[in-house]
Amino acid sequence: MKKNITLRLFGYTKPFAFLLLPAVISAVISVALSLYTPILVGRGIDYIIGENNVDFDGVKHYVIMIVITVILSALFNWVMSFCTYKITYRAISDMRKELYAKLGRLPLGYIDSTPHGDIISRMSADIELISEGMLQCFSQFLTGIVTIVGTIVFMLNINVRVALVVILITPLSLFVAAFITKLCKDKFKEQSAVRGELSSCIEELVGGQKVVKAFAYENRAIEKFEEINGRLYKCGVLAQFYSALTNPSTRFVNGIVYAAAGVFGAVSVINGGAMSVGQIAAFLSYANQYTKPFNEITGVITELQAAFASAGRVFDVLDEQEEIPEKEPPVKAEADGRVDIEKVSFSYKPGQKLLENVDLNVKPGQRVAIVGPTGCGKTTLINLLMRFYDVREGSIKVGGTDIREMGRDDLRSMYGMVLQDTWIFTGTIRENIAYGRPDATDDEILEAAKMCHCHSFIRRLPKGYDTVVSEDSGTLSQGQKQLLCIARIALTDPPMLILDEATSSIDTRTEQRIQSSFAKLMKGKTSFIIAHRLSTIKDADVILVMKDGNIIEQGDHESLLEKGGFYAKLYKSQFEQAG
Repeated sequence: MKKNITLRLFGYTKPFAFLLLPAVISAVISVALSLYTPILVGRGIDYIIGENNVDFDGVKHYVIMIVITVILSALFNWVMSFCTYKITYRAISDMRKELYAKLGRLPLGYIDSTPHGDIISRMSADIELISEGMLQCFSQFLTGIVTIVGTIVFMLNINVRVALVVILITPLSLFVAAFITKLCKDKFKEQSAVRGELSSCIEELVGGQKVVKAFAYENRAIEKFEEINGRLYKCGVLAQFYSALTNPSTRFVNGIVYAAAGVFGAVSVINGGAMSVGQIAAFLSYANQYTKPFNEITGVITELQAAFASAGRVFDVLDEQEEIPEKEPPVKAEADGRVDIEKVSFSYKPGQKLLENVDLNVKPGQRVAIVGPTGCGKTTLINLLMRFYDVREGSIKVGGTDIREMGRDDLRSMYGMVLQDTWIFTGTIRENIAYGRPDATDDEILEAAKMCHCHSFIRRLPKGYDTVVSEDSGTLSQGQKQLLCIARIALTDPPMLILDEATSSIDTRTEQRIQSSFAKLMKGKTSFIIAHRLSTIKDADVILVMKDGNIIEQGDHESLLEKGGFYAKLYKSQFEQAG
């Protein structure tokens, strides 16, 4: 599994592989120059023969060479860093785009059943961890491997015996790092999961702050947060503790390597070996440089563990089953307002049926009201009409064409939908009204606003139609937001309408004015209206009465009252309450 994640993760870098060659060349040159510096230092030291016996011209020559070498090494290191940053951030940018696009292709069922905070965490925190891991991998691994190979060559060139001592002892640090890495792998995976859970908790509590305060839920909310935060603390501390063991453990082994190089080098000089004092100094510098990449690489491994855990969470979303593919090529249906629902059965969860054998034939231009107790399937029927969910059994046809054979965009463009829950995005009033028709003229936007009684309150805003609003801002009331949503639909002027408690947040006086606007809007259009206040649907051509996922009564207002059935009881109960 880890291998698959690694290959898949670095597969995002393929389009930018052309940057890898200059990165490798720059890394080789930079490391080679930095490794050549100890030789220059050693040779310079050998010109300091003793007290009052220093060849200053020779020392000056090597000092100049050292300065030039260091500057060139830094320059090529910058080029290498630039290339690796480009590769990493472009790859991560593509991954983020793919994830965002995937969210748009996922079925609504996934969005409904997954905590939104967890999705946001995968989009932000997890991808950021992947970015950091890949960046460290490219920069540290690349320079580390080149440094290890280069120092081995230089050390063997100075003294083979001492070099072999260093080479044979150093791999101990890798065994130590591998052992510790196994310990922190599971903890980093747990940490990513709990972090997503914490994001979900915060998103819920912040989004529902008014409800939290209304029910005096603050203390319990804090307890819930502290419980999740406590688990994150525990697994986070353990993950960091295990990963923090890596560096000191490998440094301990590297200290042994450094000491061994010094001891064997000194013994070699004492015994009349071919090493000078300057060469010992150079060798010790190489021993230090040789062990340094092992520290960096083992440190990168722990970061990669966190990156792999986050990558697994991101790939889980990318691997989710998408909406049922559209038929190619999609059938173009005539938007004549005719809708036929035949033997439709549906459930959100297998084995728990919600709608059963629903039949309905809607003629063009009819106003169809759907009423019934909460949970009877009214909104579910609307979700099926819009193809937010696909029917399990039966079929829904628009203009005689099965909606599963149509393109989703074509189908949804036929409907204008106003929901009970409003949605205003961050932007101007003008942009919010023109959301469905960005090319609409100012006159058309103004006409739609006046039709839906928005113009009067928009004029009172600081900048009128150019006032910037958002869903969470306090600029607009809930009712005003709903009026804007209605104006948004009025501007698009679709052939069919879906009104799901569209006036629930509007006061009675404004509702009466809106109903007249709806009457103009619905003229000649097929309309589906969900309403709990039965007084608002008296003029509907057909009223569907739903209960337990079935249409139990069907007819106009007067005929249903005469029947004295379930609708009559609902209507009388509301009338009595109103009285």
